[in-house]
Amino acid sequence: MSTTTASVEAPGGASGETTPSDVPPAGSSLLSYVLRKLGGAAVSLLMVIALGYFAFKLLPGDPVTKMARTRQMTPEQMEAMREEFGLNDPWYIQFLDYLKGVFTGDFGTSYVYSRPVSELIAEFFWPTIVLTGTAALLAIALGLWMGQRAAWQRNSWFDRIATGSSLVLWSVPTFWLGLLLLMVFGGTLHWFPTGGMVSSGAEPWTFGYVLDLAHHLVLPVVTMVAVVYAQYLLVMRASLLEEMTSDYLTTARAKGLNEDGVRLRHAVPNALLPTVTLVFMHIGGLIAGAVTVETIYSWPGLGKLTFEALAGPDLPLLQGTFVVFSAIIIVMNFLADLVYRVLDPRVRRA
Repeated sequence: MSTTTASVEAPGGASGETTPSDVPPAGSSLLSYVLRKLGGAAVSLLMVIALGYFAFKLLPGDPVTKMARTRQMTPEQMEAMREEFGLNDPWYIQFLDYLKGVFTGDFGTSYVYSRPVSELIAEFFWPTIVLTGTAALLAIALGLWMGQRAAWQRNSWFDRIATGSSLVLWSVPTFWLGLLLLMVFGGTLHWFPTGGMVSSGAEPWTFGYVLDLAHHLVLPVVTMVAVVYAQYLLVMRASLLEEMTSDYLTTARAKGLNEDGVRLRHAVPNALLPTVTLVFMHIGGLIAGAVTVETIYSWPGLGKLTFEALAGPDLPLLQGTFVVFSAIIIVMNFLADLVYRVLDPRVRRA
């Protein structure tokens, strides 16, 4: 009895022999896959909302008592404020009101700012996107470029220096590196501003404003990139090392392609697949993890807003930023699943 194997192209483009089990089934439905992932994301978000709500309720300190220290409030005024904020309601009533507010976009009123939480989040959201978006793009580009070059030149001086330095920076605490850069380049050398997003008096969206914004971005972006780019470098390096022994690369060389063509047209595209999930997950985590960097550099984003809310404790503001951070991470994970399915047809068998 003879068996037949289907000849298909490897993901990078080179031909190779594979078994029929590697081919996605004909009945695979993109819609059902998306719906399953959406359902899982919705359940995750509900669990995060519930756990976050009760976790913040366990924080020590009474927000009304904290506010009374600076406003000289009488006991009657404090009790009236508790009634206004609903703090005297049973816990399940407070939780149901909170859920209703979350799904209608109303996170309540900040205890500290006396403004709607949704309004504060909208105001502080874009500075965080500017900071973390710039850092993410630079970290991804730097990590992937250095990772593929380090793998292709394995055990070379470049490989040793790139891998060693990235591991050292990855192990450095973010707050320590941020304070060090702030003291040296902001305090001692005065090369960069020590805080804020733009200088006071800068006219918005002029050329000088953009330059001033870029000047303020340097230190916080360098801090974030230095700590996180190693993840992309190491994953890319490990993935490419696995691909370098594949048969389809030998076939590509036999067809006359030079080493640059083999690397860029075949090996690197395949090695990128494992990094897709990491990229999307890290973008979400980078935004949620901006608290430390934004606090060190007084960057007016969601991270600094969250840190200030912890000092209250400003429960509505804390719960609102927590939901936003969690939703971003869940959305990024969902997009990672979709993009991975598009890039790798083998995932469609699931």
